[in-house]
Amino acid sequence: MAFQDILDSIYTEVLQVENTGKKADYIPEIEKVDGDKYGIALVDINQKVFTKGDANEKFSIQSISKVITTSLIFSKIGNELWKRVGKEPSGNAFNSLIQLEFEKGIPRNPFINAGALVIADLMLEHFENPKEYLLNFVRELTENPTINYNQNVIQSETENGYRNAALVNFIKSFDNIKHQPEEVLDFYYHQCSIEMTCVDLAKCFQVFANNGVIPQSNKQFLTSSQCKRMNALMQMCGFYDQAGEFTFKVGLPGKSGVGGGVVAIFPNHYTVAVWSPKLNKKGNSFYGLETLERLTTETEASIF
Repeated sequence: MAFQDILDSIYTEVLQVENTGKKADYIPEIEKVDGDKYGIALVDINQKVFTKGDANEKFSIQSISKVITTSLIFSKIGNELWKRVGKEPSGNAFNSLIQLEFEKGIPRNPFINAGALVIADLMLEHFENPKEYLLNFVRELTENPTINYNQNVIQSETENGYRNAALVNFIKSFDNIKHQPEEVLDFYYHQCSIEMTCVDLAKCFQVFANNGVIPQSNKQFLTSSQCKRMNALMQMCGFYDQAGEFTFKVGLPGKSGVGGGVVAIFPNHYTVAVWSPKLNKKGNSFYGLETLERLTTETEASIF
């Protein structure tokens, strides 16, 4: 398939659409980013890379990191994971406290903030130095040893993360957080601050398009069954309370982050990452979703 021609065409089309999104102003460091940035990178199953726009500029991946940490814990403890966190769409905002009261501190899924905090707690439990382990793993997936945490983003989130602090303390009251809330939050803010480019991000998610095998090393990270379940989670829960609309319009598993990044997987075909910092009202990149809808429409190919 002529992916470069397709990306060139989509990029031109999307730029003609008025971007009505707004940057995530509740994280001051992200609000500083140029809202007009827009990049696309696609990596096919043969590891060939296609790019357009600002595809080689770094940004913090934010909630996209939740897929990586969840998959690490899933590979480590298997189905024991689902005793601590659910696997259903939330239907509420990503930082909502409402459901936790009714569901006794068991977050609806690992991709909302409450669920990601439980995963962070599990990372602290199962890895001796989880921040170092996560960073090294991401570097392995991307083949980029320069990927790092953004200290300014960490500080910005720490200073403004009142709702996350409320979430982790509330979950701890139900005994579903084992470590001190400050430790859990510190790890969580580190994972969200990871910076990479669209090219890095598309490479990072190749493992989910490759039946759980890391293509660069041919190492089996997830079983094919676990990989299927991670992709199902992304399909159902990867776009906050807009996951249904994303499935309807795009038809690929994926994950978004409030830094403006979006990544999607077409198993056994390609991964694609888009970055555009202005978000729609649901917290997803406005241009990111426009881009991916056009991609599956123009290629006439999705998982459905």
